[in-house]
Amino acid sequence: MNLPKAYDPGAYEADIYALWERSEAFVAHPDSKKEHFSISMPPPNETGTLSIGHSLFLTLQDIMARHARQRGKDVLWLPGTDHAAMAVNAIIEKKLTDEGTNKHEVGREVFLERTREFVAASRGTMLGQMRAMGASADWSRLRYTLDESLSWAVQEVFIKMYNDGLIYRGNRIVNWDPNLETNVSDEEVEYKEEQATFYTFQYGPFQIGTARPETKFGDKYVVMHPDDERYAQYKHGDTFEAEWLNGKVTATVIKDEAVDPAFGTGVMTITPWHDHTDFEIAERHGLEKQQIIDFHGKLLPIAGDFAGMSIAEARPKIAALLEEKGLLISRDEKYVHSIAVNERGKGVIEPQIRLQWFVDVNKQAVEWKGKTLSFKEVLQSVVREGDIKIIPERFEKIYFSWIDNLRDWCVSRQIWWGHRIPAWYRTDADGQVETFVGAVPPADEAEGWREWEQDPDTLDTWFSSALWTWSTLIDPELARDASLSLAEVLAGSPDYQAYHPTTVLETGWDIIFFWVARMILSTTYATGTVPFKDVYLHGMVRAEDGKKMSKSRPESIIDPLTVIPQYGTDALRMALVMGVSPGNDQNWSTGKIEANRNFCNKLWNVARYIEGIVGDDFSREKSEAVSVADHWVLSKLQQIQQGMVNDLDAYRFGEAYDKLYHFIWDDVADWYIEASKAAPNKPLLAHVLESVLLLAHPFAPFVTETIWQTLKWEGDSLLATKQLTKPLGFDAKQAATFGEIQNIVSESRFVLTALKVSGITLYYTAVPFITENAETIKRMARLQAVTEVEDGTGLFLTSTNARCWLDIDQGTAQAYLKELNAKRERQAAVIAQLEGRLSNDSYVKNAPKDIVAQTRQQLGEAQELLASLEREYDRFNTTA
Repeated sequence: MNLPKAYDPGAYEADIYALWERSEAFVAHPDSKKEHFSISMPPPNETGTLSIGHSLFLTLQDIMARHARQRGKDVLWLPGTDHAAMAVNAIIEKKLTDEGTNKHEVGREVFLERTREFVAASRGTMLGQMRAMGASADWSRLRYTLDESLSWAVQEVFIKMYNDGLIYRGNRIVNWDPNLETNVSDEEVEYKEEQATFYTFQYGPFQIGTARPETKFGDKYVVMHPDDERYAQYKHGDTFEAEWLNGKVTATVIKDEAVDPAFGTGVMTITPWHDHTDFEIAERHGLEKQQIIDFHGKLLPIAGDFAGMSIAEARPKIAALLEEKGLLISRDEKYVHSIAVNERGKGVIEPQIRLQWFVDVNKQAVEWKGKTLSFKEVLQSVVREGDIKIIPERFEKIYFSWIDNLRDWCVSRQIWWGHRIPAWYRTDADGQVETFVGAVPPADEAEGWREWEQDPDTLDTWFSSALWTWSTLIDPELARDASLSLAEVLAGSPDYQAYHPTTVLETGWDIIFFWVARMILSTTYATGTVPFKDVYLHGMVRAEDGKKMSKSRPESIIDPLTVIPQYGTDALRMALVMGVSPGNDQNWSTGKIEANRNFCNKLWNVARYIEGIVGDDFSREKSEAVSVADHWVLSKLQQIQQGMVNDLDAYRFGEAYDKLYHFIWDDVADWYIEASKAAPNKPLLAHVLESVLLLAHPFAPFVTETIWQTLKWEGDSLLATKQLTKPLGFDAKQAATFGEIQNIVSESRFVLTALKVSGITLYYTAVPFITENAETIKRMARLQAVTEVEDGTGLFLTSTNARCWLDIDQGTAQAYLKELNAKRERQAAVIAQLEGRLSNDSYVKNAPKDIVAQTRQQLGEAQELLASLEREYDRFNTTA
């Protein structure tokens, strides 16, 4: 006996992981003849710490990888970390602010050096935490988004897109964060509700509504829907005079379908510089655009006396001015609307028109399957034609909706940490600007031109992340060879050739647009292939109350690093997988983690029992079924193994785990082990334990490997590299016979417990399988005896076709039946009372919500109890 009485995860997990790494159990082999299976790990921010969301994706992807190895595949699960440009930049800028300085004072090189030092110091933390979760990734291929070869790929794709006319520099409206002083992508903008004042002003013959009067200084266009009959007398292009903020203005009528006639008065003035919709209207009609607010959130000189004020200071004063002029019609102090904020810095977004770099999503210049398409069309094609499958399928509709409304992607950021844009500028004496896009500027020194200067901006983090599935697979040495093209580097990279497209991308549904769509966009363009074949989207892990975990509610946050020491990594992993389904959020449950800690202990105890029976001197020998219990457990094992394989192949993690849980707890522990105690079949017990450990390993790698390493007969082998074994043969008829024994045992236990009796004998007439298994039935059903007779009376068992009965008189059964009927009636009265309370509209509307919820819960529990009583009543009513 090598296993101690209790399983202590903390005593084994670090050593087990070290064993896997020493043994190179997770190293992929691109030259292998096996079928290749590959996953690119979504790179977490290396400055972060392990969150419950990280724990979920690491668990699901690890299950995929370990299952694929068990299926005999060569597996590459490629790990990496992200440089997290926006987040890290914000951290360093705050540090500088705390020191009384800023990035401009210290300069770019010092800023970047300090950032590298900070990142290097924190890099090991996240990687160590990934290992702690049991991630079976190939650490020999660890990648980082700022690695030299990945940076080369980013640069190559940018240059290629520019040369193909798919990247351009132009003045377009962007999401500007005045706090961090950078652009923010549409997908990095969050919306939060805010109560503000909604004003209605008189603007010439029209009334217009706005919550932002500070943007109205440049308004000289009034827009309405062309089909709005209220304004049919006004023609597109009509002009009129209007008294306004800075005096008289000449305004022009614009008819455009973007206006919602049902909102407000159906008329609006537009501020094209500071609103996306207004900008698009201005572009369609060739209208002038004027900046009102500067890049620091202050009003410009066009605002007259309000110039230099912040928006918050100026807004009420501007409204007061319009009221003085008699132009304020009304104000609604309780107006609730959504404002845009940067999800990183939480600064309020101020749309601005800026000269920036954009990816053109509408230009038809992308070669795909023999056609020349736009990025939009490629993004639609790969999903619509089945090149990529999204799981769950319902997210395809959301995906297509986003693609249909996709705007040109602004890829430039005004921060210093990240991939610097490979664009260069020089000017002549007249101020003429020449632009060059390339790795290095031309060496010519044309007369009259100043020296080339590189664009100070960096690329959106998602631009580099979009290349992740293939840029991580290129040969770094080939990437250093400036004579090779991108296509040549890909062709000469063994990992790329073996593992791309990757088999599956597993990620959260919340970044389907941030990352998934952009990987498809960039990878189809750069490589001519899709980045992955399947996309599995997991949901969020919410707090126990169903709300989002939030720093504003510290008690709601579950820290895996505090859960693991208390319960063990495997318990955490299985708690996250229990009941999981694609695309659906799940609530954290303390009950789940406790149940799965108990499951680990159950698995440990099963192993201890079998190891104790088999013994340390056991040597490998042929395993075959002898008893009906043996045949039954082999039939269950075959059924469970095939079912779990099918589930995991189809990414049905929750269903696979449910099968495993009940097989180990119910079939193996409660039935087979108990049945085998009369005459243990040692070789088959060893086989069952091996099979159980193999099936459980993807879900609970630490406890299963720990047990495996104590099994003397397994030698020096690793469970982590073992393949699933072919199920042993069994006799279906004998397996079914054990099913009949289960029915007899279960019903006997139920009756004895219900009637609170003991010392009972089971009698039967001419049932061979009962004769052959009498001792097993007696022990498992806790009977006094199992005796064959020619005939008799008593409480006949109804769950089996065999003629057998318990020596319980009818009077005892009838008395219990009467008691059950009284319980049924009392429970029905409780249900009627609760239903009456919930049918009362006044109670439901006026009682505290938690009390109403408690009443509904009580009703559900009462109904379940009644159903149980009904089943029990029916059981005894058939024989009483």
